[in-house]
Amino acid sequence: MKTDRETLQKDVLQLLSAIAPELETDAMKPDQPLRHWVDLDSMDWLNFLVSLHEHYGVIIPESNYAKLVTLNDVVNYLQKKRI
Repeated sequence: MKTDRETLQKDVLQLLSAIAPELETDAMKPDQPLRHWVDLDSMDWLNFLVSLHEHYGVIIPESNYAKLVTLNDVVNYLQKKRI
């Protein structure tokens, strides 16, 4: 199932907002580190990654966690794994 980038980005932000309701998604810059925009501790970050797995059915190995820094990184990763 292909999803256009804009829709995927909105869905990812919605999942992130569920974990960090204080997140102002309109102000986010997709190339800036996510932790710059929201204060996520390691458990919140893990919950976010689990929610991505549950929502999209994409397995994210722990070895890839460090590659997912920005919103663009997350969206790119999901696009590569889902296509």
